[in-house]
Amino acid sequence: MDAFNRRNFLLRLGVAPAALPFLSGLPSLGFADASRRKQRLIIMFSPNGTVPWNFWPDAFGEDFQLKEILQPLAAFRDRMLLIKGIHNKVQGDGDRHMRGMSCLLTGIELFPGNIQGGSDTPAGWASGISIDQELKNFFQATPETRTRFGSLEFGVGVTDRADPWTRMSYAGPNQPIAPIDDPREMFRKLYGNVQERALLKSLLDDVRSDLKSVSRKISAEDRSMLERHETLVRQLEKDIDAANQQKLRFEPPGIADDIADPNELVPQLSRMQIDLLVNSLANDMARVATLQFTKSVGQARMRWLDIKDSHHTLSHKTDKETEAQEDLTKINKWFAGELAYLAGRLADTPEPGAKGSMLDHTTIIWTNELGQGNNHTLNNIPMVILGNGHGFKMGRALDLKGVAHNRLWMALAHAVGHRLDAFGNKALSAGGPLALS
Repeated sequence: MDAFNRRNFLLRLGVAPAALPFLSGLPSLGFADASRRKQRLIIMFSPNGTVPWNFWPDAFGEDFQLKEILQPLAAFRDRMLLIKGIHNKVQGDGDRHMRGMSCLLTGIELFPGNIQGGSDTPAGWASGISIDQELKNFFQATPETRTRFGSLEFGVGVTDRADPWTRMSYAGPNQPIAPIDDPREMFRKLYGNVQERALLKSLLDDVRSDLKSVSRKISAEDRSMLERHETLVRQLEKDIDAANQQKLRFEPPGIADDIADPNELVPQLSRMQIDLLVNSLANDMARVATLQFTKSVGQARMRWLDIKDSHHTLSHKTDKETEAQEDLTKINKWFAGELAYLAGRLADTPEPGAKGSMLDHTTIIWTNELGQGNNHTLNNIPMVILGNGHGFKMGRALDLKGVAHNRLWMALAHAVGHRLDAFGNKALSAGGPLALS
């Protein structure tokens, strides 16, 4: 059933337009194509490199042990693929933070430009499409995999500044995509122009009424799923109302060392954004999403971890500065905890219209723009893959010893049936997609 007929069918049932996003993906109403397995991709980013000795395992293979940073992911060890030896080999203009960020998902050089970083060569935006948008376009080209948005770009404390340090998603050459880091704005995008409590309550009342009106035509599983959606949206109402009581403080433009403190609500904003992300995928509003924490050269001060110095400043400390490395370990471990929360939400949500959980149909990749902050290396970019959406063999740690990251993005494309001959820089695509199955 196409989108026009689906909408008309629901309206003939007396369903209000506000409820359509909640109902249109229910398989028991005949809208979902159960014959084709859903495959989703979520790319999560955190900046400034990692602490290698607290991240990479001592031994690779199926018997790998999680180091301290990855301990929050222990419950997902058997659904994890940890890959060392992925290098960002893209050269050209821009400093390593700029190339690390804007070449991360594009795998291609930056255009020449006038944005001066820490190198002798200023640069502009990336000169190609990012892998998330490449896969979005592939999914959107087919009616069976086409969704309302195609992709969704979530941010947490990213800032309102626009430059190659802040953008990783690109719709094409010179076309950066800004993530949305205000949950209220994302909520409005997903569910309409809901600005006040009274209007939100009215919307939820309509959804509840519509659920009752079509209850005889949907399965018990679908009713349970809609009830979970309603519970989540009511919680979001409370969270957004609480956020409205505090003014969020964003970093000012520029990359000066005296960047103002980021807002103090990052932990709360992170959970709100993750909840929205999972809910949007459950409603099949998109098959691709990105979740970007701060930005390259991110100067967030994570006071909730009892850390006083900013993240980027800490990342420049030497390996011998023990206290700084302990703080960096705490920071990266906190990011791992947010990934665990995301994976847990997906694992706890039954896959609509199919067996298993949403995590069984989703691949999450947690990555970074640098391998380590104090030497600005683009080698050994942290790559943690969770979930079973792409059919990779999980429960392993691999050391690939220096392959170009273009080949990993090709593997993602091939796993969903998009048989790319190259991605990004053609020379760096030599060897084809990595064999991860």
